[in-house]
Amino acid sequence: DLSRGGRFMAHHIMVPKKGVAVHINAFNFPVWGMLEKCAVNWMAGVPAVVLPAPSSSYLAELVAKEIINSGILPEGALQIINGTVKTILDTVQSQDVVTFTGSAATGKLLKAHPRIIEEALPFTMEADSLNASILGEDAAPGTPEFDLFIKEVRKEMTVKCGQKCTAIRRIIVPEKFIEDVQISLGKALDKVTIGDPKLKEVRMGSLISKQQVEEVKKSVNDIAKEAKIVYGSLDKIETIGADPKKGAFISPILLRADHPINGSAIHEREAFGPVSTLMPYKNLEEAVQLAQMGKGSLVSSIATFDDAIAKEYVVNAASHHGRILVINREMAKESTGHGSPLPSLVHGGPGRAGGGEEMGGMRGIKHYLQRTAVQGTPTTLTEITGIYQPNAKYTEAEQHPFKYHWEDIQPGMSMKTHKRTITDTDIINFANVTWDHFYAHTDITSLEGSIFKKRTAHGYFIISEAAGLFVYPNKGPVSANYGLEECRFLRPLYHNDTIYARLTCKQKIDRDVASAEHPSGIVKWFAEIFDAEDELVAVATVLTMVQKKQETFIEMTGDRIQECLRKLKEDTKPKWGKLSAQQMIEHLEYTYRIASGELQDFEVTTPDKILEKVKNTLYNYREMPQEHMFPLAKESKIDELKYDSLEDAIVHFKQAREAYLNYFIENPEAKTKNVVFGELNKYEWYLLERKHLNHHFKQFGLI
Repeated sequence: DLSRGGRFMAHHIMVPKKGVAVHINAFNFPVWGMLEKCAVNWMAGVPAVVLPAPSSSYLAELVAKEIINSGILPEGALQIINGTVKTILDTVQSQDVVTFTGSAATGKLLKAHPRIIEEALPFTMEADSLNASILGEDAAPGTPEFDLFIKEVRKEMTVKCGQKCTAIRRIIVPEKFIEDVQISLGKALDKVTIGDPKLKEVRMGSLISKQQVEEVKKSVNDIAKEAKIVYGSLDKIETIGADPKKGAFISPILLRADHPINGSAIHEREAFGPVSTLMPYKNLEEAVQLAQMGKGSLVSSIATFDDAIAKEYVVNAASHHGRILVINREMAKESTGHGSPLPSLVHGGPGRAGGGEEMGGMRGIKHYLQRTAVQGTPTTLTEITGIYQPNAKYTEAEQHPFKYHWEDIQPGMSMKTHKRTITDTDIINFANVTWDHFYAHTDITSLEGSIFKKRTAHGYFIISEAAGLFVYPNKGPVSANYGLEECRFLRPLYHNDTIYARLTCKQKIDRDVASAEHPSGIVKWFAEIFDAEDELVAVATVLTMVQKKQETFIEMTGDRIQECLRKLKEDTKPKWGKLSAQQMIEHLEYTYRIASGELQDFEVTTPDKILEKVKNTLYNYREMPQEHMFPLAKESKIDELKYDSLEDAIVHFKQAREAYLNYFIENPEAKTKNVVFGELNKYEWYLLERKHLNHHFKQFGLI
């Protein structure tokens, strides 16, 4: 609100940029790297142009083809260019977004491209970095944290042959433990077998190319000017199931720098392979200093069971790292590890790491949206944003808002309640029911010197009373209270005060439903509570789960079924499938006999691990697939006619349905087994019957 009178305000909106996302990707993640970037620009409504690194572009191209051929994306949403394309940035425009993953040196060149500068393009860089892992001073040999540290370092050195931007490049440990770490890590690396990764006994494969082998060796030699190789060899390698001379194999290399505070190459030169440098620190302050000498990294980690150590490291080191993992015995079994970026967390880092951000949940989507401040009246901004703004004009609902389905509720739909007076008894009773005996509610002799003048109503009593005023008591589309947000009490209310409420639809949020509930959306209601003088005394946003309309299926009552069956003739042809009219009726009769419990001698064909998920589909409003094969087709002899005529089959169909209905009238809590959905109760059989009859009656043009 930008005014005293409440008629002028502002609101930020975000809209998709009108350009494309240009993703220049690294060789080491041709699939994940492409998809984690594209996922957020697609969600923002922006198409992607992907340029994969040449050495792994064949795999990126194959995945892109599969995605495009599947038809799951709008045409043009994904485009891929293979090969070395030096002119890819020559035509970018101001509405485009460019991302780069790769070496810091290449990233700096691209960031300085004239078009990037002229068009002021957003440029996100995720570059290689010398990520550090720290062993806490408390994590002595023999502690779980020491063992976890060794395990984590070995994993990050060898997974993907160390070709990860998040791999551990610097191992920073207390100087008193450096010998123990070197010995333990050496033993751990001894267990890393190298060779053909398709073989079960192989733990590490090759680098992506022989060119990369030479690059890694060159980098190791540069680092070795300040450190010595204490494990592994640049020249000798033993492999399983592969020729070490033909493949791009290299041994894990561990270097040790005893005077890291004076080093430069150990903090600045990255060997992009299974290579890491061990270095000591005197105290935690020096450990932080060493970590910061990498000049910015994607991730750091510390192994400690002392939260004070963890806090000191994180607070002081966070300025130089995009993500920090604290490793200890309590989280080890559930940890995703030092090197695993997560979709809901920011991936990126300051300085050398590129200074950019990827992923981070909604943050990642916002990189492809333009944030714009819009000013105007509350009513205008309500129309623009689709979110009701306080003081905007509202539309009085023609009936109680809770009688409407989700589709029929619109922001601004409103209802004013009748009034209610708060009594002394109300306040005392609420205190006794809730055990909230705060003095302002129960001890009027203690009010002197407080902000309260008389016995005061509980804030949550006010909210509860408001709910009592605006809730519709009968069963309807509103299926549940989903939560409460932004609850504020603006002034105290006392006994004998009178209140009323106004309930206004603030916002609608669609949702996916995969559980045993019908399709629904969330409606946020802006609840305003006023006193008798129309002064606003409390506000809250109430969330309700509101069912969507069911417009897919026709309700199959006895009369409707009879009406459909009158249209069915012996020669009625199906719109799909091979069943004849009589075969369809006999099939339905068979399924009713299953539903009533008469036929239960069969096994459920759906695997247990997905049975609940499959069963939950009964609650959605999607039709059954047309070419579905009945699992008991052979047992039910669906290809053979059981009765002499269609009329005779219909008689038995009606009898079987009547038996099914009577069974559940007499046994309302019973469950019977279905071959696909498992055990179903009365309501679930009703849902299946509705879907099933609609499916077959539509198949024969009866509805």
